[in-house]
Amino acid sequence: MSAKVIHHICIQTDCYEQSLVFYRDALGFEVVQETPGFHTRAYNSWLRLGEFYIELQTGKAGEELQPVNTSSRGIVHFCLWVEDLEEEVRRLKESGTEFRLKNGEEIYTVENGKLCKLTAPEGTIIELRDTKGI
Repeated sequence: MSAKVIHHICIQTDCYEQSLVFYRDALGFEVVQETPGFHTRAYNSWLRLGEFYIELQTGKAGEELQPVNTSSRGIVHFCLWVEDLEEEVRRLKESGTEFRLKNGEEIYTVENGKLCKLTAPEGTIIELRDTKGI
């Protein structure tokens, strides 16, 4: 079998500027390409964090995007490993990021590590965790 790695996920947004600022400034993604007017979309952009990419795009002209639903099928969240979870949470809180609390806590333990979850402006749930294993 040939080598495989995850290349990117695609996130649609109806609040492009807020989403772009969030991924770039709060999470540290680098904008590597921004294409306005892409196939009836206001924007289609590529953001990179290490070897991982997000394709951030607006809906097609005239299309109304539906809200994110955590009870739907398919991807429910994506996860980023961080070296120092507590420091990352502190930094994100200072920038106004709101976290999804569990039992009133931002950081909680699940099996072999600590994690937290936050919501991007367009509704994507992002998990941050301090363990690379499962």
